[in-house]
Amino acid sequence: MKIFVDTADLTEIRRATEAGLIDGVTTNPSLLSAVAGDDDPKELLREIAETVNGPVSAEVVAVESGAMLVQGRRLAAIHDHIVVKVPMTEDGLRACRCLRAEGIRVNVTLCFSAPQALLAAKAGATYMSPFVGRLDDIGESGMEIVSQVRQVYDRYGIETEVLAASLRHPRHVIEAMMLGADVATVPPKVLFQLLRHPLTDTGLENFLKDWRKLGRAL
Repeated sequence: MKIFVDTADLTEIRRATEAGLIDGVTTNPSLLSAVAGDDDPKELLREIAETVNGPVSAEVVAVESGAMLVQGRRLAAIHDHIVVKVPMTEDGLRACRCLRAEGIRVNVTLCFSAPQALLAAKAGATYMSPFVGRLDDIGESGMEIVSQVRQVYDRYGIETEVLAASLRHPRHVIEAMMLGADVATVPPKVLFQLLRHPLTDTGLENFLKDWRKLGRAL
């Protein structure tokens, strides 16, 4: 399973990239607005794309398919790594189909059901993003959609990748791995939590303590 980091913070992206932890990045308008400030968000996306050797999802901010197409083409022109995100709406799928016909990769976002996921795939989506945490928030099982979509895509030989999104903690990541998600995108806090385990910390501390008893250097 590939791991993407869900942020527009270049410091966190560089840290994750240098450690070899990520295969790509996902952003959205909220994440970009939180860090761009007075800077041009397109330039920020360019920097992110140049930092990461993998796909970088960048979302349109329109609701009508024609405007989505214009914005999607502009986003795709920023860098070869850019994947255009469109919402799971009728207009979003219209835009998805047109963009894919032009060779532009598309991530259909804000998916909350298996039927939506199937329609996104039929529109040619490169990635389909089910929002796990937001389903959990309303009392549904977010991971159930990942399970359902994996089964549907496998049954019909669909190549669209399941990009599990809105993951809130390491357990979500483990469940996504076990259910066969192609990608999990996580915020930096969760990404770096995946590195940690108390037994790793304790084991390292004990090894170093025992070595210090020798009073020698390597």
